[in-house]
Amino acid sequence: MTNPLAIIGRIILGALAELGHLSRFAATAVSHIVRPPIYWRLLGQQMWLIGYNSLPVVGLTALFTGAALAQQIFVGGSRFNAESVVPGVVVIAIVRELGPVLGGLMVAGRVSSAMAAELGTMRVTEQIDALVTLSTDPFKYLIAPRIIAAVLTLPLLVLVANVVGVLGGYLIGTERLGLNGASYLQVTADFLEAVDIYSSMVKAAVFGFFIALMGSYHGYNSRGGAQGVGKATTNAVVSAFIAILLTNLIITVVVFGGAS
Repeated sequence: MTNPLAIIGRIILGALAELGHLSRFAATAVSHIVRPPIYWRLLGQQMWLIGYNSLPVVGLTALFTGAALAQQIFVGGSRFNAESVVPGVVVIAIVRELGPVLGGLMVAGRVSSAMAAELGTMRVTEQIDALVTLSTDPFKYLIAPRIIAAVLTLPLLVLVANVVGVLGGYLIGTERLGLNGASYLQVTADFLEAVDIYSSMVKAAVFGFFIALMGSYHGYNSRGGAQGVGKATTNAVVSAFIAILLTNLIITVVVFGGAS
């Protein structure tokens, strides 16, 4: 029988090796981001694909989440005669957590998979090797524009998600729950602070980096034809989800844990 400790050891060593490969890939990608030249046309294309094309899914997710959150908070608050807390709790929950996290997860599901599939197809059809033959750095041409675009567009998408999420809470609060519209907006403005918006934008930029990194890493290193591309796509989405949730916890507790 196989030694259970040997199995555990192989799993741990495999995970550490994969983490090392990912770290080296990320370091190489960042080094190409900070060095010229920048392919502005490709950067613009990626910003359009990642940012503008993700607006519908991010906006709808935020709208429905904000509305459902307001309904649930109203039901819970009514047990303690605290229905007035609905606007404040909704805006804090949306801006600090749900806007960045849900927006990041929606974009990851859409963008990381697309990046992994595109780069994986280029890898298995030897298009990336052809770029090297033509003296074009694949990291500079393929990876850097995707990461830069994701880091720049995710904060804008999350900003939209925050506004739409608060709007969803406002609509359900005023149209269904009987809350006063002017009072709702006033409480929302009173509870929202600059650190909440700053926290949201920082999280969004970090999430954007990991979304593009995971999609690029798994697609760039895919092997084994169509089956390998499919596996890379799945791994990219799962890895991006885990990275978003983990970094959200770290940023919330370590960086902004002391913020009131």
